[in-house]
Amino acid sequence: MNDTFKDRRSAGRLLAKRLQSYAHLPEVLVFALPRGGVPVGYEVAKALHAELDVLIVRKLGVPGQPEFAMGAISSGDALFLNEQTIQLLDINLEDIEEILERERRELDRRESLYRGTRPVAHIEGRTIIIVDDGIATGASMKAATLALRGKKPERIIIAVPVAPSNAAEQFRDVADEFVSLLSPRDFQAVGQFYEDFSATEDTDVCALLSAAHEWAPIPSGKVG
Repeated sequence: MNDTFKDRRSAGRLLAKRLQSYAHLPEVLVFALPRGGVPVGYEVAKALHAELDVLIVRKLGVPGQPEFAMGAISSGDALFLNEQTIQLLDINLEDIEEILERERRELDRRESLYRGTRPVAHIEGRTIIIVDDGIATGASMKAATLALRGKKPERIIIAVPVAPSNAAEQFRDVADEFVSLLSPRDFQAVGQFYEDFSATEDTDVCALLSAAHEWAPIPSGKVG
């Protein structure tokens, strides 16, 4: 395999090939993390003939360095805080609460925009595949996994095109399986492994989710 992907959808098709053992199983549910994870998750769900849903996750950036995560929140009120980072940078509680409030507002906005009136897919007893376009700090994926674990799935698989070489160990205690196509030791950022890493817009997310609901198997009478 090359050490870069053409774009997110191409990466999703390649990732789906590694997940073929989960194809055509009615209990499988793919959760994509918006926004960048949705094009990847769409291709995975389509190839596996699985249901696709989204789990909204918002990174909690360090004050003054928003791209450096000190934690994350997700749909379902899951909260992950990296206490080591918070202590090391001496971040006070007031700053954390301010950032939390801002990100909760954005999470609620995206939840309404992406989901509309559709209920969250039924999770209990199912095999969940959580997909993103890559893992950097792991904060967003950790929050997502904790949120879903609380819904009592049978099994959780984390699947991404690229993650640091030590990422699998990081999720050993919360996921049953970890799949990454690339696990480079010289990892700096997810975008370095994509030829096209242009932003995924809200309109792109909505269009892909709408398309997925046209062909995906939707269990009737079940909500999360």
